[in-house]
Formats: sequence, C-alpha cells, structure tokens
Amino acid sequence: MMPRLIRDKYLAHQQECLERFNQLKANEEELNRIFIDIYGLQGELTPEVADRDVTVYRIIDNPNEEERKMAYVRSMRDEIVSLLSYIVGCMLGRYSPYVDGLLYAGGEWNYEAIVERIAVGAKDCDFYDSSLGLFLPDRDGIVPVTDDEYFADDVVTRTAEFVKKVYGAQTLEENLKFIADALGNKGDSPREVIRNYYLNDFYKDHLKTYQKRPIYWQFDSGKQNGFKCLMYLHRYDRDSVARVRTDYVHEQQERLRTQLDDARKTAETAEGRMRANAVKRAQKMEKQLAEVNQYEEIVHHYADMRLEIDLDDGVKVNYAKLADLLTKIK
Repeated sequence: MMPRLIRDKYLAHQQECLERFNQLKANEEELNRIFIDIYGLQGELTPEVADRDVTVYRIIDNPNEEERKMAYVRSMRDEIVSLLSYIVGCMLGRYSPYVDGLLYAGGEWNYEAIVERIAVGAKDCDFYDSSLGLFLPDRDGIVPVTDDEYFADDVVTRTAEFVKKVYGAQTLEENLKFIADALGNKGDSPREVIRNYYLNDFYKDHLKTYQKRPIYWQFDSGKQNGFKCLMYLHRYDRDSVARVRTDYVHEQQERLRTQLDDARKTAETAEGRMRANAVKRAQKMEKQLAEVNQYEEIVHHYADMRLEIDLDDGVKVNYAKLADLLTKIK
C-alpha cells in the first residue's frame, strides 16, 4: 500500500466541495436568468445568488466572523473533528473503513460475524495492507478516554492505530501532526494535543453534531477527569455498566493509586523543579482518585440494577436512565 497523507485527502475534498458549491451557484443563477427572461423582469431582478444562499457547504481554512455567519461554511478543524468522530465510530462498531455505510446500528451483536464482514470488505479496498492487519471494532464496545495512556484500547492509541492501518505506517507521525495542527489544542506532542481534544472537546462537538441526542455515550466521573469512557448506545446491554465498573473503573483506581505512590515518593526524594512537579502531580492524582472512588460507588449501584433501555423510547429518555453516570447534557 502506498503511504497516504490526510492533508492530500483534505485538499482533494476541499476542492470537490468548492467545485460542487460553484456548480450549484452557477445552476441557480442560470435558472434565475431563464425566469427573468420569461417574465420580462430584467429591470427589476438580477440573476446573481449570494454565497450564503447556496445550499451546499464549502471549506474555508480560516473563515472570518462574517463567513462563519454564512450557511454551510466549514473549516479544516470541522473536517478533522468529523474524521475523529468517524474513527470513534469505527472503534465502537458503527462504521468500518472497509464497509460502505453503517456497519452496525442495532439488532444482535455478533462480533465474529462483524469481523467476517469487515474482512470481506477489506479485499476490495486499495488501502488495505495485510501486513498491518485490519482495524477492528472494540470487542467490548468500551473505549477509555483518560488524561494518560492507562489502557491498551485507549482512545488515542486506537486513533493512531486507525491512522496507521488506513493511511500507512510511514506517514503515521506526519498524519497525526496534521490532525493535531488542525485541532489547535494544547499539548507538547501531536498525541498529547489529540488526547486533550478527546478529553475536553470531543463530547461537546458530538453533542452539537447530534443536537444533544448523542449516539455515543460518555461515562464521566467529573471535572477532575479521573475517568471517562465512550460507549455506542446500540451496543448497550444490561451488563454494560458492570463491564465498565470491573474492567475499567477498577483498573483506573489501581493505576491512579500506583501513580500517586510514585509521585509521593519522588516528592520525598527529589529537589527543585522535579520535586515541585512531583508535588503538583501528587495533588492532581489525589483529587482524581477521590473522584473515581466516589464514582465507583455510583457505578456499582447502577451495575447491580442492570437497567435495560428501549431504543424506541428515544435517546433523551434512555440517556436519563443513566444520567448519574454520564456527561451532563446542558
């Protein structure tokens, strides 16, 4: 497989959107000319159509305030946010890069059958590299979102895996940098920038996209970011909360305890800036661990309840059933 750059795909998509925009604008103006001629309105109307009235979007790298007010103007960040949302969907099993349309949107979840469908689809994909393997959805449908790499199926780790398997190993770092630059979040490395986006902004964008009716639900321990994870609502079952608790919340508690012990030991033996950093980290870990410990009690309660949801009731009703566990929708 030839290495591919997300930047090149973005520029091609940008050009395609611009051409579609210009073509539709030209078509609408030609129709206006025809009707003006038919009804003899040359002195009263003009055929020109304002950009804001053209009903397909175009991509502007750095739109100004006036352009932002116009309908259907998107930025590079918007496009990368959409890409990351799609990647999360591939992690959770809603989409696959090897299958057109939806991969799974309800019904019986059969992981082996899903993998087989993906494998069949990959045979027709020119970007599939058998040496790198397939990008498969998460087996348990739970993707951790934390401020450090605590889990093997961490959202940033899996994002890098997606980019590597779909765009090529040779361009991985360049592609991650392009994503990070487009997001513009804080961080000392592309992975840290992407992590900060997932931790602080991803769910805000998801709620905006789905008009506060999210299809991915974010379990959230609170403002200290002690623990978060994403789950696809169509893969929820009565034991989902129990899996979050035993496989992830408990693991996070143990990792935070270890991190806190290490930070305290460093604070006791180190000097100067190293000691100050260790003290600061220990204080952060203490707050996070206290938050996760309190959250675990709530998760435990809901796990024992084994609540069912009915998709026919709609997202709002079902989200409310687990509201104490999930990110608040304002």
